[in-house]
Amino acid sequence: MRRAGPGVVGMIYLVTMFSARALSVDRTHARSMVITERGIVATSQTLASQAGAQVLARGGSAVDAAIAANAVLNVVEPMMNGMGGDLFAIHWSARTKEPTGLNASGWAPKRLSLEFLRSKGFTAMPQEGIHSVTVPGCVEGWAKLHQRFGRLPWRELFRPAIYYATHGFPVTELIQAAWAASESKLRRDEHARRLYLPQGRAPRVGEVWRNAELARALELVAEQGAAAFYKGPIAEAILRTSRRLGGTMDASDLSEFQAEWVTPIWTEYRGWRIYQIPPNSQGIAALEMLNILERFPIGALRPGSADDFHYKIEAQKLAYQDLARYVADPRFVSVPVAGLLSKDYAARRAALIDAERARCEVSPGQPLASSGDTVYLSVVDREGNIVSLIQSIYLPFGSGIVVEGMGFHLHNRAGLFHFDEKHPNALAPRKRPFHTTIPAFMEKDHLHIGFGIMGGLSQAQAHAQFVSNIVDHGMNLQAALEAPRFTKLNFGGCDLLIEGRVPAEVRAELKRRGHILDERKDFDDLVGGGQAVMHDSATRVNYGASCPRKDGAAVPEPDPYFETGTNR
Repeated sequence: MRRAGPGVVGMIYLVTMFSARALSVDRTHARSMVITERGIVATSQTLASQAGAQVLARGGSAVDAAIAANAVLNVVEPMMNGMGGDLFAIHWSARTKEPTGLNASGWAPKRLSLEFLRSKGFTAMPQEGIHSVTVPGCVEGWAKLHQRFGRLPWRELFRPAIYYATHGFPVTELIQAAWAASESKLRRDEHARRLYLPQGRAPRVGEVWRNAELARALELVAEQGAAAFYKGPIAEAILRTSRRLGGTMDASDLSEFQAEWVTPIWTEYRGWRIYQIPPNSQGIAALEMLNILERFPIGALRPGSADDFHYKIEAQKLAYQDLARYVADPRFVSVPVAGLLSKDYAARRAALIDAERARCEVSPGQPLASSGDTVYLSVVDREGNIVSLIQSIYLPFGSGIVVEGMGFHLHNRAGLFHFDEKHPNALAPRKRPFHTTIPAFMEKDHLHIGFGIMGGLSQAQAHAQFVSNIVDHGMNLQAALEAPRFTKLNFGGCDLLIEGRVPAEVRAELKRRGHILDERKDFDDLVGGGQAVMHDSATRVNYGASCPRKDGAAVPEPDPYFETGTNR
């Protein structure tokens, strides 16, 4: 056989290399989107995503799947959420093309006041303990959502969560790290210590953990509905726990609480409409940030460049000063929503930004008056209905108090009230505190996206960065979630946290402009993990994404390939 000459060998090499390059994909994000004609459930823990996907496969609606997934998260990610916390949601209907909001954040007990706290020696709002507890709104939120948008029987939605609470589940990596970091807090409550520190420590990665008491509480809710929580045996256990610790909550605080249907607030950003829940949540800050950013040519900048980050950091400072000054429970104070969302107001705020220098001290603006720790999950069902839902007990393991015999923690949302009675967000009986938890929704033409990013004060600024990544930089859902982010966890100053993936030359330029950087890990939980789903109403195809800063995944509803007559 004649041997190929050097020219032939060289040609083969060039063709091989060209083919390899043609097949390679040059991208900055690690995961691909989930794409399917069926539904998708994206949560921060894979077992919860899987449970929601199974509910969709059984004919459940997006709301059914969201409740089931959230209930599983109560079990598998207990430091971040639970029945003892609050809930917000946005539901988008594929039929009516309208978003609907739900505010299921609880109020302060009617006997909890600034005068009461001062009589107990407090000089600031407590961040732990029984006096940091407000009425939990989560279960009432589930009930309201199911009554309006559910399909499957209520009790069916809790079977996965009861299963994992009873049979146990292997603890995952990032959840284990958060659990271990809270050991000292858990030791301060006898019931938390017994349930959440088996063998005297947090469970290790891969260890199977069970919570029979939480299983019992979930069974009560499954069989008796929300009444079990607000009027029945769970309410009795909450009140018994509160009385033992000297709390102020009484039976009427629980029994009279109702979640509230709300109209989402929105702004237009370069042709997209972005929706948030209105105050008492911080979503308005994300919208104000976007209105400010609209004054600058962000789309012409390189994604992740110093200019890109600088404008977003400076917009965050301005919006968050307004957030701290004005946002509170609108049932008690007038919140200037229209003024804060005004494009003219955004132009005045944007004029304060120096393109070359960080402003370390900014003040709230003067908008015109208007008259009128956490888990996030998103679900899209096969019809295209979307649920954007966030649920939280605030700081890890909330107040640190486990409800006797029920196995879940009470949240510490009262810690976000102000201690100054002159502030709009001052503590008052039956008032809802300023809330950091926010679900979001955005749409343009045939594209509809439910998204959210967890992490306290990180959330609104992370939402604005996510939107900009999609709208200004043309990223897909997964890339927009994964892209390096900054976050600022206080009001004022030039300090901020930034992920280590941001190139060294960009960080150096930001420092030159006066930003003080706390350089974090490449994928840092403090900048917030998130989820997103999208429905394309033109093609009826769904997309899902899950952030690698959490243990979760976007899981598709299984196609019916095992059902008789479908293999054609």
